[in-house]
Amino acid sequence: MISSTDFVLLGKVVATHGIRGQLTIVPFSGEFDTILSLKEIALKGPENRTETFAVERATVHRNRVLLTLKGFTNINEVLHLVGRELLVQRDQFPPLDEGEFYWCDLMGLSVTTTDGESLGRIAEIMATGSNDVYVVRGGEKEYLIPALEDIVVNVDLTQGTMTVSPPEGLLDL
Repeated sequence: MISSTDFVLLGKVVATHGIRGQLTIVPFSGEFDTILSLKEIALKGPENRTETFAVERATVHRNRVLLTLKGFTNINEVLHLVGRELLVQRDQFPPLDEGEFYWCDLMGLSVTTTDGESLGRIAEIMATGSNDVYVVRGGEKEYLIPALEDIVVNVDLTQGTMTVSPPEGLLDL
């Protein structure tokens, strides 16, 4: 489980933008709202050292995020930040509606069926066009569980569990 002060990897600085010191960020989740809401970020650089920066402004531009950091006003001041990973403390994420979860909170959850069969743990999450798919691994088996309300019947983050009601044939290999 991720604690509120743990850093979560959200994206990567891939380039500068313009001459006024903006950075171009590729979000790893394809979701922009979290990055757009941030007041502070951390960038992991060489030798895994992390530097923290205050965010002045963030906007979406062509499936990327343009980020302006406070105190940086020209391209030469931010060139050394290109290639760094964007990290954010979990407690900075905006709240979600009931029944919605951040991927980082779901990773590692223990998954069981409504019949009590243990399937394993969430090892990956895949974004598809219509819904996410949880990749659950247990022992030598791997299950692909669609993130649909009628299949995922309960998520308990405090207990670290997810309960699923798979339709017939979903768990057959």
